[in-house]
Amino acid sequence: MNGPFTNTLTVWQALFLRETLDRFFGSRAAWAWLLIEPAMHIGFIGTVWGMMRKNSMGGIDVSMWIILGMLSFFLFRRTSVQTLHARDCNNAFFAFRQVRPFDVALARASVEAFSMFFVFVFILGAAAMMGLNVVPDNILQVLLALLGLWMFGLGYGLITSVCMRLVPDSGHIFQILMMPLYLISGVIMPLTFIPMPYREWLLWNPLVHGLELVRLGFFSNYHTLDVSFSYLFSWVLGSLALGMALYRGLETRLVMQ
Repeated sequence: MNGPFTNTLTVWQALFLRETLDRFFGSRAAWAWLLIEPAMHIGFIGTVWGMMRKNSMGGIDVSMWIILGMLSFFLFRRTSVQTLHARDCNNAFFAFRQVRPFDVALARASVEAFSMFFVFVFILGAAAMMGLNVVPDNILQVLLALLGLWMFGLGYGLITSVCMRLVPDSGHIFQILMMPLYLISGVIMPLTFIPMPYREWLLWNPLVHGLELVRLGFFSNYHTLDVSFSYLFSWVLGSLALGMALYRGLETRLVMQ
């Protein structure tokens, strides 16, 4: 007889496979759009800085600075958005008592991490062919920072998903918030360009810590602000704890709506 743990793993595996097929082959060239969006952002921002004749950021090549920041932010953004809509896209599966709302959210977030892995590999491979240094100085730091960004995206998505169930129109607000987050997280502009005291205020944003830690993992000589894993993962643990508590407390409402 299968135990609860085995049943849960089976459910996660089935949902992961289903989401993977839908994500990569749900429409014509669906897999290509996963790559085209970040590539277009990187190309546009790179062109803007090139026109301004800016060759380095914090002591590293501006192209790699943009690539690392953009891909890291996309990991968070895509994970949070996919988690936000996980319940709506898998509503039919709640007819099976083994499937719970958190299962579909975790499956969607996992597929996003899986797809972003290939996006990272492809874009960094293209950068290497252009002569850029894409070998990280500290691979463990890079992986830990990316894990933190992914987990924070999952926690943020869980919380916003429940909020959207309680107040349907809040979903539009959460999507709008992604633009200011894009601008104040050090994705397209170094925080050192921001005057004091506003620069210190931006350090309250955990995404800043995640993005800068990724860059520091690739280039140990990178000059940046005082960022830390402890601050990033305190937000990770807080968001996951709150998100899972909300999912657990409102599970019946999430399934029945």
